[in-house]
Amino acid sequence: MLGTVFNIQRFSLFDGPGVRTVVFLKGCPLRCIWCHNPEGLEKFPQIMYNSSKCIGCRDCADVCPTKQHVFIENVHNFNRAGCTNCGRCVSACCTEALSVVGKQMDVETVIAEVMRDSYVYQESDGGMTLSGGEPLYQPDFAIALLKAAKRHRISTCVETCGHVNSSKLYEAAEYTDTFYFDYKATGNSAHKKLCGVPQTIILDNLKKLDELMAIVTLRCPIIPGKNDTPEHILGIAKTAAEFSCIKNIHLEPYHRLGLSKSKKLGTAALYDGEPPKRELLEQWCLQIQTISGKNCTIS
Repeated sequence: MLGTVFNIQRFSLFDGPGVRTVVFLKGCPLRCIWCHNPEGLEKFPQIMYNSSKCIGCRDCADVCPTKQHVFIENVHNFNRAGCTNCGRCVSACCTEALSVVGKQMDVETVIAEVMRDSYVYQESDGGMTLSGGEPLYQPDFAIALLKAAKRHRISTCVETCGHVNSSKLYEAAEYTDTFYFDYKATGNSAHKKLCGVPQTIILDNLKKLDELMAIVTLRCPIIPGKNDTPEHILGIAKTAAEFSCIKNIHLEPYHRLGLSKSKKLGTAALYDGEPPKRELLEQWCLQIQTISGKNCTIS
């Protein structure tokens, strides 16, 4: 079985308990205006272009079968509309100004990479985390990875936006020790405006995890001027109080790392703001803890 992976990050401390290896799968059903991993939105491999590394050698233009690399007054213009993502330009680029994000991998190859740090997992109670994109947007591949990790006695965590097929979520839950479950906006209208889809399926799936007695950490990105409202903070607290499966809440302040990746992908960043103030996050954490009775931290 093959899946499309865009990164495997070792020694992560922020994607589940202990030290973890995070496998990032491409494809996501949401279109959050602040997306931190825009390279994970599409299921297929994509070409990234870093103009600061380009030396104008024109090797990419020489090999491109559809002539999408054009030099005008020695300035490199990459016309993505006709790009077939064949990757020939990437192979020809000596400075790595061009790179492919996403590659086809089989389960055995991914698990072999994860197993490189098996001794670290034993010492730290860590393991493998599936992230994205949305890992359950490639459900069969994600479930196969979870099963394989369990065969190797590796702890598993799934980071999910929740807008996934409920039957696949149910199947994945059997092989998942911990879920990091996103809560990005309160109410269907706000969620659709900010993330492209309503919240209904997400809350239905959170209820399903509650019925399964799963272990869930609620992840809440805080985006100044977008979802940093009293209504949303109260929504986080009430949701955490309602579902017994939620053991912890993480407030995740907006960061700007997605902006440079959007530029390299040739896509427009829809939000360019400043991170929220630490003092406000601390106030909200205390408010959420008081209402929900559950631990809230700032990631």
